[in-house]
Amino acid sequence: MAKTSASYACSSCGATHLRWVGRCSKCGEFGTVAESAMTSRAPGVRSKGTAPTRTARPIGEASAQRTYRRPTGVGEFDRVLGGGLVPGQVVLVAGEPGVGKSTLLLAVAHAVAEQGGSGTLAGTPVLYVTGEESAEQVGIRAQRIGAMSESLLVADETDIQAVLGHIREHRPRLIVIDSVQTMASPEVEGRPGGVAQVLEVTQALTRSAKERGVPLLLVGQSTRENTVAGPRALEHLVDTVLTFEGDRASALRLLRASKNRYGPADEVAAFEQTEDGLRQVVDPSELFRGHRDVPVPGTCVAVTMEGRRALLNEVQALVATTTTGRRTVTGLDPARVTMLAAVIDRISEKKIDSHDLFVATVGGARIIDPAADLAVCLAIASALRNVAVPAHVLAIGEVALSGDIRPVQHLQARVNEARRLGFTRILVPIGSRSRLDSGPSQEVVTELDHINLALGSLDRIATQGY
Repeated sequence: MAKTSASYACSSCGATHLRWVGRCSKCGEFGTVAESAMTSRAPGVRSKGTAPTRTARPIGEASAQRTYRRPTGVGEFDRVLGGGLVPGQVVLVAGEPGVGKSTLLLAVAHAVAEQGGSGTLAGTPVLYVTGEESAEQVGIRAQRIGAMSESLLVADETDIQAVLGHIREHRPRLIVIDSVQTMASPEVEGRPGGVAQVLEVTQALTRSAKERGVPLLLVGQSTRENTVAGPRALEHLVDTVLTFEGDRASALRLLRASKNRYGPADEVAAFEQTEDGLRQVVDPSELFRGHRDVPVPGTCVAVTMEGRRALLNEVQALVATTTTGRRTVTGLDPARVTMLAAVIDRISEKKIDSHDLFVATVGGARIIDPAADLAVCLAIASALRNVAVPAHVLAIGEVALSGDIRPVQHLQARVNEARRLGFTRILVPIGSRSRLDSGPSQEVVTELDHINLALGSLDRIATQGY
């Protein structure tokens, strides 16, 4: 009989080790060696194949079966999934501790439980299994956020066999496991959360969910680099990987899809953390904009893309006279802001090298989209010259080292979002008109080919609205 024992493998190069080491002796990477499973057989014993569980079919028959979705009732969650959950779909929701993963999935479980079932699922409950907290602790959170459906069952288990027993007994229409790192199988050696245990637990849960055609939501932890913690094979075992991001200093939470076999893999949903749980943010652009009656110097609005969603972000800049030339950046790439400041310094008559420069985003937004370059430049120049950019003006464009304003992707979506929120003058790179649909959007765009034109016309923008 085969015996399962523990070994250690490098997640970077795959090299195996007899014991844990901090640095892989083969590839030299630090922190990549983790526990894995290894099965040994008696010498001379060959493994025998087993009978197939499902008959092989022509691919035409397999593709003829149409996959249908079941909306969960949480619109932003369904948006990231592509419209809802597919029967048998396994979804991994990863995020840092305390970001709100358990609160989100408890709200999803409640919404599904409130819908009731149809057909063979009529009258079946939703099963929420927690390994990190007791059932009473989950009940307190459920009462706080209003997730008190009678069809929502909660169990606190860490033994995977007991979890599978709950699934067989209750036959739920949705399964939530919080979290996969806390579950363990007695058939595999190793600590809970180790490579061997995580893989075994995930495979057992996935088999059970797909055999019953029941969606499965798994909670997982993420690293400081915002990647899924644990073995890399975990992401290959599931159908969908969602990442829940958030900053402790901000109430905004973003749910991103990095892998999705049944829908788009670049969608983003927005939530706001409140005392009563997570609130869906249908229009995230309003969170990132500064609301004021009179425009002030040092501000400019950009349109960035988060997945397929266009978001308006306000960039603010403050320039103060000093002899140190300090640079402080929040919410943007400091190296890129320094580069843009150097481009402005080379072009502008009023030099910025003898000033302190502070650049930040509104609402805790993090911008990595180069399409915000033009807005950053205008915000810095506006603060430097003490001239306000009008509230109806918005800038879209990437700025090169030469000062040229380069085209950006998804221009039509960006312009549509700007027009929807009432901007009547949109600064875009040269040649953008040909990429836009004909109609009113053509009348509000102004093409620029160099940052010098934008800076030179800043006074005219303020006085004449361009």
